[in-house]
Formats: sequence, structure tokens, C-alpha cells
Amino acid sequence: MNRANDTPQTAEKHTPMMQQYFRIKAEHADKLLFYRMGDFYELFHDDAVRVAKLLDITLTQRGASNGNPIKMAGVPYHAAEQYLARLVKMGESVAICEQIGDPATSKGPVERKVVRIVTPGTVTDSALLEEKRDSLLLALHIRRGKLGLAWLNLASGQFHVCETAPENLAAELERLQPSEILHAEDSAPQIAGRVALKSLPEWHFELETARRALCQQFATIDLAGFGCDDFTAGIEAAGALLGYARLTQGQAISHIRGMQVYSADRYVRMDASTRRNLEITQTLRGEPAPTLLSLLDTCATNMGSRQLANWLHHPLRDRNILRARLDAVDALLPSPTSGESVARGAKPVGGEGYRRSTNSSSPA
Repeated sequence: MNRANDTPQTAEKHTPMMQQYFRIKAEHADKLLFYRMGDFYELFHDDAVRVAKLLDITLTQRGASNGNPIKMAGVPYHAAEQYLARLVKMGESVAICEQIGDPATSKGPVERKVVRIVTPGTVTDSALLEEKRDSLLLALHIRRGKLGLAWLNLASGQFHVCETAPENLAAELERLQPSEILHAEDSAPQIAGRVALKSLPEWHFELETARRALCQQFATIDLAGFGCDDFTAGIEAAGALLGYARLTQGQAISHIRGMQVYSADRYVRMDASTRRNLEITQTLRGEPAPTLLSLLDTCATNMGSRQLANWLHHPLRDRNILRARLDAVDALLPSPTSGESVARGAKPVGGEGYRRSTNSSSPA
């Protein structure tokens, strides 16, 4: 029985604390609820059973509510990030519920509220981000024979949109490798591989609502300056994505100040099968090495590694840009120590280590 779906009449038979839990859980029924109790985040009932299996932690029973034992599983508050990282990597979404009331003055359960939602595509904490891969939230929508795609790297604020033919969906997903995909409830996509899918009501993709939300976010009158004013499906996808990102963060996302139109003509075209067979960032078995990225990556920072992975998935056709990159490398080569000096400067204090390579004298 999913006790988060108890009726109000049934919920009245529970203890005051469990009534509070059920009320909050009902608002986040599709997520695991980390419910703060002292120095632990506790999970109850079905959430507890699920997390105990996923994380291999102890499932216990303590007390009773409405005549039934309360199943529980918990993780220490100070170590929660490592458990969150594992859950997000498995494609799970978590609602973080904190105590916001004062235990000394509270009559009954301490007031609590969800202050943060962590999903695979909305990760921003460095402790939860993968070292070699951007965490992308992607929304898709089909309108009048056009596939609209919008994707966001919430950590960096990079926001892209494009429109293409629906048959290009597989190739685009293989190129972007999003961590989470948003779609309308009545148009669930057929997607190969394991990726977190989230369905949203159709009204989240309403065109004029999306335009207003995007213009408000970017502080503009229209979207002409971004080169997408004539888009429909793309704008609808971008509007839904922006609304979802705002909801999960529980705060303003003011660092997102613009949007770029992705033009496939700038890059070498590759279908999904070609990308997989080239083993650019994953082997055919889904492993991170040996791949093209693992062989070339001598970057001093994880940010550099993620940028290199992005470049490998987007081979440019513009020779002028390619020559500019090569010129930048040439500028470092005359002095044997210049590349090492740049790498040392890029390395965070107390953070990522600089990796030497006998195959390259300069970092990416």
C-alpha cells in the first residue's frame, strides 16, 4: 500500500507527525522525500523500502501509526550529499524537506517545508556533478511536424534551443546525452537507453505563456535578438524547461540571462549509430574508457574535461574557428613550461589534481 496516497479521512488516524509527512509527500508523490529529523534525513514507508534497496542501507520499523508499523530508512545529514549523488546517478529525484520552525516553541510537529528538489537534470552542486559530463536538462515538444528541443546546463547557465525534423530525435539525444528529459503527458517519446523521463501537463508547453516567461527571464520585449522569434515548438519546449528549472531550485535562477539557437549546419553531421560506434565518450558497453575522450583528456580541471567532451561531440565545419584553436595551442608550445604554468594556474586550490601526460605539453 502506498501510504502517501491515504485519504484525508485515513490520514486523521495517523500521528500528527505522520499527518505532516503525508501532506508534504502528497505534493511530491513522484519523488523520494528526505524528511529532516534532527541529524538525519528520514524516509518512510514505500520511500524507505525503495531507498534501502537502492543504497543498501538498513530498513527498520519503529512505532506505529494508524495501527501499522512505520517503516523507516535514514541517512546522516552531514553525509547526505554522497547519498544524493548515488540516487541522482540512478535517475531518481529527491525532495529535501527541512525543519523551518523552532522546536522550542512548536506545539506538535516542528514546521517543515520542501526547500530544494534535486533531479538528474537540475544538479548544480559540485559534489553531485559528474566529473567528465555536463548535466543537461532537456525538454522536447512536437508541433505541426516540427520537433522543438531546449536544453539547459543549470550549473553554468548555458541555455540552447533548436527546431528540427522529428526523425532527428535519436541523433540529437545521442549528441547531447541529457540527464533528464521533459515531455508533454500525451506524447511520451520512445527513447533507447536509461535516462530519467518526466511528463508535464500539456499546458506547460503553451506558446504564449512560454514567450512571456522567457522574455521575463531575459528582461527583453521579444525573442528576436536570440534568433528564435519565429520558433513555435522550440519556444514551447524552452518555456516548459524554464518553468521546471525554477520549480526545482526554489529560488531565482538569475544567472540564466539568454538563450542560443543551435544550428546543426555548423557541425559535422553524425547519426546516433555513428556516434555510438565512434565511442566518443562511452564505449559500446556504456563504460567511460577506453574512449576517444579518455585518450585525449589531459585537462587540469573537470570543467576542461567537460568542454573537451562537448567539442568532441560537436566537430566544427568552420575552418576559421579550428585555425584559431590551433593558433592558441601554438602560442603555448614555444616555451616548454608555458603549458604547465597554465595548468597550475587552472588547478583549484585543494581541488582537482593536475594530470601530467607524456603525449601532450598543453592542457585542453
